[in-house]
Amino acid sequence: MRPEGALGCGQEHLKYLKRTKDMFLIYGSNELILEGYSDASFQSNDDGAKSRSSFVFKLNGGVVAWKSSKQDAIADSTAEAEYIAASEAAKETVWMKNYIQELGVVPSIAEPVVIFCDNNEAIAQAKEPRSHYRSKHILRSYNLLREMVSRGDCRMDQVSSA
Repeated sequence: MRPEGALGCGQEHLKYLKRTKDMFLIYGSNELILEGYSDASFQSNDDGAKSRSSFVFKLNGGVVAWKSSKQDAIADSTAEAEYIAASEAAKETVWMKNYIQELGVVPSIAEPVVIFCDNNEAIAQAKEPRSHYRSKHILRSYNLLREMVSRGDCRMDQVSSA
């Protein structure tokens, strides 16, 4: 007789883990290539005000980190929502670069990590400060993205949207 419900499901998971304990992912290449993608959906939540940020990072083509969450601030435009999402991705970039360096796999990742974004205004705002009435209210904490780009931690590039 086979247990049902959560107990049965848990037992199946344990059996799977035992069968596959010697399996692992291999990310092959002579050099580590870390790249990120950020995106936002403008005011898409049920409450109608908060936007959603998401990002995914790939290391040599394999996904190693991802996140999707409601934005803390209320964005006034699609560009602002995209900028906030890219800022969150940039913070993850710095953490991942430090983590890879701590692992000792490579001394460091010298080149800026590319973060792909599908919004030209958000990319432009990250690359250089723009004094514009529509972006002047962006919270200072999100402007960390611009600092990370200027330091060379990451680089913003265009990717076409779906």
